[in-house]
Amino acid sequence: MTRRDFSERDIHMALDGELPGEERMAYDAWLEANPEMKAKSARYIADRAAMRSAFADVMDEPVPARLRQVVLGEAPSKASAWRSRWWLSAAAAVMLAVGGLGGYVAGVDSIARGGEGDDQLAEQAIAAHVTYAAENRHAVEVPASDKDHLQTWLSNRVGLKLVAPDLAAEGFELVGGRLLPAGGQGKAAMLLYEDAKGERISLYVTADSSETSKGTYAAETGGPEAVYWLDKGYACAVVGSLPRERLSDVAKSAYGQLVAGISS
Repeated sequence: MTRRDFSERDIHMALDGELPGEERMAYDAWLEANPEMKAKSARYIADRAAMRSAFADVMDEPVPARLRQVVLGEAPSKASAWRSRWWLSAAAAVMLAVGGLGGYVAGVDSIARGGEGDDQLAEQAIAAHVTYAAENRHAVEVPASDKDHLQTWLSNRVGLKLVAPDLAAEGFELVGGRLLPAGGQGKAAMLLYEDAKGERISLYVTADSSETSKGTYAAETGGPEAVYWLDKGYACAVVGSLPRERLSDVAKSAYGQLVAGISS
């Protein structure tokens, strides 16, 4: 097995299929040992799927000849230098989109499916769920058996009064929770729940001062969905692979208990 230091650049190489095969096992081990990078990888996968979905209608369309000529340097140069550079950039962007979105560009937080902040919240929640819900021994930092400490610790770190909703009526029991980074210098709490069949859902909570908002977000077809809301300084998302109606019911219950906990 090849051993070397990996970086965020290798995440993009792996997503583009450019990571050497002999490095794959070491790369996967590196991701498992670095939860933050694993979450970032999941986020990029979700974003790329969203980009592919957004451009689905034009993916099979041929690139206009005039744009192809500009990119290949075959178009006559009659415009000013600055205009030529602008067309080159625009043409390259179109070819990138239509040609299959190869070479995924880091830093794209969301596709316009709603408010940018809302999408970012949902994407972060989905990435955290994808990273930790599949873990057996290390899914949470503090188990449900220490619920009082879990609630106090996460409340202090996130800066919000946080109660772990009781979702037993919806068929889910608390597994535990963990602290996560949330963009910039922010922090988020993730509470993990499991039903009798082993199906897991997660509740992602962070502080937010945005206007009231709510919605449903799916980064890719067949992947987990997020039912999110922003209200009273809370930004929350319930994530899972349940039927949408059931996931929405669970989210309503969790939201009601979180809001009720503010005044308790």
